[in-house]
Amino acid sequence: MACTSCSTSDGGAPKGCKNNGTCGSDSCNKLTVFDWLSNMSLPNGEAPFDCVEVRFKNGRKEFYRNTEKLTLSIGDIVATEASPGHDVGIVTLTGELVKIQMKKKGVNHASAEIPKVYRKASQKDIDIWSDARDKEEAMKVKAREIAIALKLQMKISDIEFQGDGSKAIFYYTAEDRVDFRQLIKEFAQVFKARIEMKQVGFRQEASRLGGIGSCGRELCCSTWLTDFRSVNTSAARYQQLSLNPQKLAGQCGKLKCCLNYELDTYLDALKDFPEFETKLHTEKGDAICQKQDIFKGLMWFAYTDNFSSWHVLKIDQVKEIIAQNKEKKRVSSLEDFAIEIIAEPEANFTNAMGQESLTRFDQPKRNKNKSKNKSHNSNFKQGQNQNQNPNQNPRPEGKRPAIIIKKNEDKK
Repeated sequence: MACTSCSTSDGGAPKGCKNNGTCGSDSCNKLTVFDWLSNMSLPNGEAPFDCVEVRFKNGRKEFYRNTEKLTLSIGDIVATEASPGHDVGIVTLTGELVKIQMKKKGVNHASAEIPKVYRKASQKDIDIWSDARDKEEAMKVKAREIAIALKLQMKISDIEFQGDGSKAIFYYTAEDRVDFRQLIKEFAQVFKARIEMKQVGFRQEASRLGGIGSCGRELCCSTWLTDFRSVNTSAARYQQLSLNPQKLAGQCGKLKCCLNYELDTYLDALKDFPEFETKLHTEKGDAICQKQDIFKGLMWFAYTDNFSSWHVLKIDQVKEIIAQNKEKKRVSSLEDFAIEIIAEPEANFTNAMGQESLTRFDQPKRNKNKSKNKSHNSNFKQGQNQNQNPNQNPRPEGKRPAIIIKKNEDKK
């Protein structure tokens, strides 16, 4: 179920909150954790865990200690400790699962440095927080103009205001190190707030901006992917993909994260294959591998003196030849082991649904009046031919029929 800002507008068109899963209502947030212990009660005498997980803009999550022993639940808006002032966020997790999340993130729950929750946010806190967030889009445009004027090689991707509006965090991406000391002075003078610059990676930027990938679906990083693992070009080699940077790179400019999804399956399948650099020694000559089919278990080999003709061998046959070569024996030729692949019949698609051609609108429209006149004339001529006696000779062309006028005879 989406939040109210994601509902459809007038006419049925989707409005969209344009927050890419990080909206304030917490119902379509990609980082929401399901509390499967919410219906279970604690043992007698066991105190509830005193830390909660709070989410802020851009998927930023922090852990806070509930020192005031407030009754907090998922979705509550709270005012938390910040430096300086206070921040406003939304509670995303409570109870014993917070301890597991802290252990996963490497945070010591017994540390005294964990900030605390001040109170549940009042209406005044929420109003100040909302007003500060409304300024962020206009500030981002102005901040980019200032950075371009100073000729800095950086891109400001987003701005996050603190809950009390006293500090603004500028998220930026850059290839190299940037000296933004003059930039901070300009920002502080124009925006009248405390400035903090935070550099993020290109993948984190793409996850916040969102978009549609080459697969036709939303980006994984903006919908469900939370950790960004390194992707190497070897992943594309193992999957026998073309090493084309334009096809392998995502919207962030880096290698696509989906290259790692099926990599383990390919590596397991390649364990049964001989090495790609293996040479087969035959009496006809040496042969090297040109291609592999992981799913069918086939390998294509070609002689070193004739790369134009390839021979298809199964994995077992290749292993048999390698075993004989280790015994310093040569097989006669690859043709004795090669198999023939029957070409699959081409699928001829028919217009089963009776749909018309997509180019039917490209044809010029016919004049309906001309077609009507032609049909009228043809029907008229056909009617005349039917009225004529077939035994009579047709009237010669160019002569009119004789008109005979008879006078009425007097009645006797």
